[in-house]
Amino acid sequence: MFATATMAILMVTQASTATPIETSGIESRDVGYESIASGEARSAIAQLEAARTENPDDPALLINLGAAYAAVGEYELAQQAYRDAIASEDRYELELANGDWIDSRRAARMALLSLERSAD
Repeated sequence: MFATATMAILMVTQASTATPIETSGIESRDVGYESIASGEARSAIAQLEAARTENPDDPALLINLGAAYAAVGEYELAQQAYRDAIASEDRYELELANGDWIDSRRAARMALLSLERSAD
């Protein structure tokens, strides 16, 4: 049951492209999507934690870090990453794995809620 819930979180939070709300251009960044999507969550965690030293408040990075931690069963670290994304002063429109665009805070809230529900 939890594996299904974790997969739902990954589907919700994959942010392969991020656009700052205040600009009209699209900025593409590597935020661990490929590693997570290919099942290499531990590799994604190492990559994202290293990137976090330079961009500690990047919501796309934090959301995917939460997804990677959830994928390896580190649920408290996943929750904290999602909370950090929600609290971040940075805010983006994120492209999800399904092609939809969503506000980063909303994506983080949805991921956190999904993780909390799956723990029940």
